[in-house]
Amino acid sequence: MKQDPRFRATPHESTLLSADLEALVDKMGARKNKDLLLQLLNAAVNFADAEIDRLDLKIASSALAELHNAFATFHPYRKIKKLTIFGSARTTPDQEDYQVTVKLAKAMADHGWMVITGAGPGIMAAGIEGAGRENSFGVNIKLPFEQSANLFIQQDPKLVEMKYFFTRKLIFTKESDAFLILPGGFGTMDEAFELLTLIQTGKSQPAPVVFFQSEGSSYWNEWETYVKARLFAGGYVSPEDESLYLITSNFNSAIDEFLSFYRNYHSMRWVGNLLILRMRVGPTRKQLAAINARYGKICQSGTIESIPITGAEKGERDGLDLYRLALRFDHVSHGRLRQLINELNTLSSTGDNQPI
Repeated sequence: MKQDPRFRATPHESTLLSADLEALVDKMGARKNKDLLLQLLNAAVNFADAEIDRLDLKIASSALAELHNAFATFHPYRKIKKLTIFGSARTTPDQEDYQVTVKLAKAMADHGWMVITGAGPGIMAAGIEGAGRENSFGVNIKLPFEQSANLFIQQDPKLVEMKYFFTRKLIFTKESDAFLILPGGFGTMDEAFELLTLIQTGKSQPAPVVFFQSEGSSYWNEWETYVKARLFAGGYVSPEDESLYLITSNFNSAIDEFLSFYRNYHSMRWVGNLLILRMRVGPTRKQLAAINARYGKICQSGTIESIPITGAEKGERDGLDLYRLALRFDHVSHGRLRQLINELNTLSSTGDNQPI
């Protein structure tokens, strides 16, 4: 796209603009992340290009405002684990899917978790009813025909209203530690497939995903029949990607899937080209050798190694008390990575579990 010469800054003007933006950041009292704030302001200034439509500016402005509001709403609760619940807005309170969602949400709240739903009727209302208003977030989408926030979350400060589906789905995936998906329509399928895509491609953190169907229902079994016959058998999806989700009708199996994922595994992050897996109990030398024998092929080079805390993590005081495994991940084998996390969750302290 050719830039309008009226908006092409000279090197001198660019320097002056950068200085002005830095002065603005200082004036606002920012004490940390100044580099990222400057990047954000520079990106906004770039919209001064005369060839950008007013509609484009409206989309960018509204999206940024929605994200800011959502980040501010969730920030005080950042250290509390959260379960996002997807499912049909048309499910009624007399249906078993609604009732079991109430029970599942209550059980997770009893374990200290909070619940996130789309704030509408049906399964969304069931999740908030079960967890209780004090343990719930609503991320509502503004639609012409549906849906206003349900009575369980209306007027709550943890209710976020959004115009765009893409910002809404970003918040669901960013703020959640686990996902429960009940039967639903196009919207539920969209959320389910996008969630699996994000985890499969590493654009989202690994997380437990449970497709729940009531006793006697074959809803998700029929969905999986298609997925296996067309996606897996056709070579469009790796066989290991079946590890990214669980289909169940068993209440206890669903709860265990959520809780056991974090029994030992804590989190992961990238430091340079190293993927760091953090956990409460690390493997012994013998266990690490077995892990490399089973999962070493997910490394681009080298092996899976136990390492001390990295400088980046130490500077941010990020998980100082956790064990760490590092690998040069191949960026492809996310199903196998999930299987590795499952194995790390079987580790128990033997007295020999010391950083190597």
